Amino acid sequence: MSLFLPRPDGRLVAHTTGSPREWPKPAGPLRSRSAFAAAHVVPRVLGENVPGAPADIDWDATLSYRHRIWSYGLGVAEAMDTAQRGMGVGWREAAELVRRSAAEARSVGGVIAAGAGTDHLTGTPTLPEVLAAYREQAEVVAGAGARVILMASRALAAVARSPEDYARVYGSLLDEADDPVILHWLGPMFDPALRGYWGTDDVPAATKTVLEIIRARPEKVDGVKVSLLDADHEIALRRELPEGVRLYTGDDFNYPDLIVGSRGEFSDALLGIFAAVHPAASAAIQALDRDDPATAQSILDSTRELGRHIFEAPTSHYKTGIAFLSWLNGHQPGFTMAGGLHAGRSVPHLAEVFRLADRAGLLVDPQAAEERMRGFLAVSGVQR
Repeated sequence: MSLFLPRPDGRLVAHTTGSPREWPKPAGPLRSRSAFAAAHVVPRVLGENVPGAPADIDWDATLSYRHRIWSYGLGVAEAMDTAQRGMGVGWREAAELVRRSAAEARSVGGVIAAGAGTDHLTGTPTLPEVLAAYREQAEVVAGAGARVILMASRALAAVARSPEDYARVYGSLLDEADDPVILHWLGPMFDPALRGYWGTDDVPAATKTVLEIIRARPEKVDGVKVSLLDADHEIALRRELPEGVRLYTGDDFNYPDLIVGSRGEFSDALLGIFAAVHPAASAAIQALDRDDPATAQSILDSTRELGRHIFEAPTSHYKTGIAFLSWLNGHQPGFTMAGGLHAGRSVPHLAEVFRLADRAGLLVDPQAAEERMRGFLAVSGVQR
């Protein structure tokens, strides 16, 4: 069977859904790369999922999705921007998400890291208040048993006046950490409020500050997640990192080449797109575990166009595509998002998500996904 999918120019183009692809689950832990999928949250279908309303989370569906990621051998990066931190999900809901997800991880031996930030602050904080907010959230994350990810902070970006302010805050947090943490460098294409992070708009100067912070305490840093969508910068940065400190790619455009790498150099992964393509990501890393980089490259390349489409500008709305694909695959009962963000992409954009996911073999049940797609097009007023 085929259906007609709308294109941005208004045309309806016939699409014939392909056959499902089998993605093998690993027999044991993945070895060659450390890989996290930054998972999204599923709200209750009948919740008040409108702008400004607090998140009303469907815990069963949300945690079931994390179990699926763990079953493919990937770690879960919890309560990150993919989980709508500061974009529909507040700290109260995020803290509960971290506690519940960490408990589920322990039940199956899953790997979990979680974001600690400052998003519960209100008004215009001082630098000491930003530091105290980070401490409060880091204690919750570590207390739940998850590795701490020090998220990029809108509050810190607003109050810091120099690179030294960033060094002071991060240096204190690293000094106090009991276990190595992951630093988080999220570019303004993901969150415009983070423009000028590390005290400057100049990326080389910001990189110098990041390296100085890490080099002062390398034993306290597991790695740094970089989401600037600049592969050349990422490669140069990872070559400068102290031995033992990972570069976790957050580049949802160029991740295939960065993860596979060359001449023994590669990035690990902490990616929002892995929430959507985790079966393929797992299969690629399994191929790397077998010392088969060509197969790994081919698998990841097959998801590249989908990743670029989901993360196209405005990039901050990428979460809509991830939730839509989750719904198409039956991992959530409805296409809804906290804070009304399911309205963040157009009908033609989401139709292209369907087409590219089908082409990449990422529709679990293509026939069921096609039925959902038909229903979505019908209620959206697309007729032929």
